[in-house]
Amino acid sequence: MKKTSFETSTQKKNNICPVCGTRLSDNATRCLVCGTQLGSITANPKTRSLDSGGLPEIRLKLPGMIILALVFLALVATIVALLVSSKLSASAEDAANIEGSRTPTATVTLTVTPTLTATPEPTWTPLPPVAHTVGQGEQCLHIALQYNTSVQAIILENRLDANCTVSEGQVLMVPLPTYTPSPVPSATPEEILEEERCTNVMPITVTGSDTLSSIAANYSVTMKDIMDHNGMSNDVVRVGQALEIPLCYRLPTPGPTPTATPVPPYPGPNLLLPRSGAYFPPGEEGVTLQWASVADLYPNELYRVIVKDLTSTDERTLVEYVTDTKFILPSSFRPTDATPHIIQWTVSVARRINDDPANPIYEEAGVLSEPRVFIWSSANVQP
Repeated sequence: MKKTSFETSTQKKNNICPVCGTRLSDNATRCLVCGTQLGSITANPKTRSLDSGGLPEIRLKLPGMIILALVFLALVATIVALLVSSKLSASAEDAANIEGSRTPTATVTLTVTPTLTATPEPTWTPLPPVAHTVGQGEQCLHIALQYNTSVQAIILENRLDANCTVSEGQVLMVPLPTYTPSPVPSATPEEILEEERCTNVMPITVTGSDTLSSIAANYSVTMKDIMDHNGMSNDVVRVGQALEIPLCYRLPTPGPTPTATPVPPYPGPNLLLPRSGAYFPPGEEGVTLQWASVADLYPNELYRVIVKDLTSTDERTLVEYVTDTKFILPSSFRPTDATPHIIQWTVSVARRINDDPANPIYEEAGVLSEPRVFIWSSANVQP
């Protein structure tokens, strides 16, 4: 039977390469893709033999692969959700069982430890003065150095004069050093009882020339008492500032009570130079005495400088009144012999009580400073 043109065209379209499966024309002798020689292999796919060892090939298009992947993911998610819900239910049951079988815990009661009361420290008992008999040529300075005390303490204990004049055979009561306790913190204003507050006060207004030191000196009240009474944190006062002077804490003044406002004694000046025990060799031209100011002195008040040669047999003493806080010893007071001399000097505040400049009269207006000594050699001695 003669083939039709439709069958011939169909046979040409169905001729494929047996190696790579490329569609070929009916009269092709070589595969254009893999280069296989066709030879006597027929081009009809229906008559070619199949490889018995090969497996059938399944080909999926892209939409089918996407649908299959979604189905797989949904299946995995369902399995995971079932596992998680089963674990949660099991955990809830275990917690309910544990809660039902839990034994209540007893409450712990804290025991308060008693506070120990501090043992009070023993109170220092001052030592009584010691009797001392003045020996030949012995001065107050030697006695003070021997008992580790001050000349001022000996003067006050025995009521001696400012020069501490003693004689051989005189019995002195020498006060021993007193133990100084640690400072106790002062009470705050809230801790001061109302009945302890001073009611005898004098209101004043600060003027241009006033300082807290001068105010305290005028009313014989310490600066600390004025600051505590007025709640001041420092000693600075300003013009026009209102203050109350607590007259309850006024310092005692020796002698008859004056009609005017009493002026307190100034404290002993703090001596600065030369240091105690300093040595001035023959080459030194002079000695300058310096001390710290105690306050702004009034026009009729001066510093009284007392210089005494302790080594000299004729008891040489020099007394001078100056307004400055320093004094240069004159060369006339310098020792002239070959022996180095011990020079003692003190400073205090004095007040002039008359108006005669040619013959001024002074009275004590302050406490005598602690004495200092230095050694002064003659200018004629060869070093």
